[in-house]
Amino acid sequence: MRKLVLAAIMMALAVMFVHVPYKAPLVAKDMPQQFEVLSPWAEVDPIPLRGISPRLDTLKGKKIGLFANFKRAAKPITDEIEKQLKARYPDAQFSLFHSTLPNVTETETVNKEKFTAWAKGLDAMIGAVGD
Repeated sequence: MRKLVLAAIMMALAVMFVHVPYKAPLVAKDMPQQFEVLSPWAEVDPIPLRGISPRLDTLKGKKIGLFANFKRAAKPITDEIEKQLKARYPDAQFSLFHSTLPNVTETETVNKEKFTAWAKGLDAMIGAVGD
């Protein structure tokens, strides 16, 4: 009986709330509404878009750069990659760049010029993160 009374009260409240008309807050009719629209984008210097380099059709005779970051496993990973690729492409050349500074982009270090010169002479690059 108690559940039936509670259900009846809930139904009555629901009906009452449905039938009560919503009244919007009063706004003075002679006051124009003004909004300022802000852009979430910062104003920056435009950087020309550049697509990714096309995929090589083969590694045969190519110079491949192996980039190892500072983590302990990166160098063994690049060593194994070189071993596997040399078996498949014996005429490919390999060049290693081993980064020793933690958590920094190589182009933001004292090795910037060395890294840039290394990268310019490559046909492809493989990066190893030693995690």
